[in-house]
Amino acid sequence: MLAADRGQAAELDGRDLRIGIVQARFNSELTGQLAQACVAELEKLGVAGKHVKHVLVPGALEIGVALQAMADSNEFDALIALGCIIRGETYHFELVANESGAAVTRVSLDHQVPIANAILTVENEAQALARVGEKGRDAARVAVEMANLMEDLS
Repeated sequence: MLAADRGQAAELDGRDLRIGIVQARFNSELTGQLAQACVAELEKLGVAGKHVKHVLVPGALEIGVALQAMADSNEFDALIALGCIIRGETYHFELVANESGAAVTRVSLDHQVPIANAILTVENEAQALARVGEKGRDAARVAVEMANLMEDLS
């Protein structure tokens, strides 16, 4: 029987966890709000500020390489990807959304490190604004829960 089937709650104790955050600067007003919500939630969950490394990259396509460098370091229990891709009039939206998502998944699987993917893919700025707070908090909770699960599984 799975833990979820037994009604066990998620393990959201962030004490002693080391978390890496990669934030895209593109759409910085939105990604900044994602980051603020994420960092505040990590603090609520007990992750010490000194155990959070927060780096900025130009855009969503660059998130993967920074995640890979962090994963290669073996310094982090979990990673978080923060970005915002807003649909435009060209195919570029699909390219950036698909490739950034694939990079996050590839790094996570290749390094067996959990990565909370909070790269928003939205139609417009209003949709992004409606999601940044909750998605930032969700990313923090996912990172902490998965870091604890991976520890339990090892």
